[in-house]
Amino acid sequence: LVSNEGPFNNGSGTVTFISEDLATQEDAIYKKVNGEDLGNVVQSIGFDENSAYIIANVSHTVTVVNRYTFEKIKVISDGLENPRFFAAVNGKGYVTDWGDPNDSSDDYVAVIDLATNTVLSTISVSFGPERLMAKGSTLYVAHQGGYGQNDVVSVINTDSNTVTSTINVGSVPNSLQLDNAGNLWVLSAGAPSYAGTETGGMLSKINTTSNEVVSHLDFETTEHPNLLSIDGSNLYYYLNGSVYEIDNSATDLPSSSMLDGINFYGMTAAEGKLYGTDAGDYASKGTLTIIDINSKTILKTFTVGIVPGGVYFN
Repeated sequence: LVSNEGPFNNGSGTVTFISEDLATQEDAIYKKVNGEDLGNVVQSIGFDENSAYIIANVSHTVTVVNRYTFEKIKVISDGLENPRFFAAVNGKGYVTDWGDPNDSSDDYVAVIDLATNTVLSTISVSFGPERLMAKGSTLYVAHQGGYGQNDVVSVINTDSNTVTSTINVGSVPNSLQLDNAGNLWVLSAGAPSYAGTETGGMLSKINTTSNEVVSHLDFETTEHPNLLSIDGSNLYYYLNGSVYEIDNSATDLPSSSMLDGINFYGMTAAEGKLYGTDAGDYASKGTLTIIDINSKTILKTFTVGIVPGGVYFN
């Protein structure tokens, strides 16, 4: 599944289906099944059991569908304001919300009862919560910082729905992954030049037993990486038109890239393949390109929806 944001503020996002053998493609599958649009800026998709949770950021909604048929189950809107990403833990859903993106004091994580698909409560968190990842009953939330910058990861106990600690990482943490040893990796872009003081990106390794940063690798001041993904023991990230590969035991950043001359808006690595989306001009349909990591060859390119972002395996 590819989530396509759609035109900003004046249209609907969509979801594209591509079969596992790459032989079949269906566009705008939600509208085909339900006869209605998903809403403005389809930000992300999350899953729990037989359901998919599709977040439309500007429309302030989470649309719940059967993940296999895409038939609508419910639209959640009460209790959401600028929702971003979803994770499921032990029968509860967690959705990061910016609130007012210019207000640093009203950000929260909404807690959803997945049996009724209603917002039960909210957890107040630091400015600009974005991507999140669960390990057991612990939820890690990266705070990119809304329209500004932040530099922390919140640790949430999902049994009590409380923030137990925050972990300082690099400025603007944009992506996070768990490796096969249970460590959490957080990629931070660093503060951009327009922020006043530009800082380089950082790749941080967090021990999820102690919830402490055990090591980090620093990028140059003008280097702002993003799109961290993981496949096996290898981490992948995107920087300035190139993809880099680094083993999770490495003590230095790679000196050379594995792929060059590309323009990725979203990127996911899985089972020896790299799935990269290109938003193009952000007004017409973008593309999804699938690359074999070992041979560095393009397996197939699909034209998908407008501003394709996330790639998900259903």
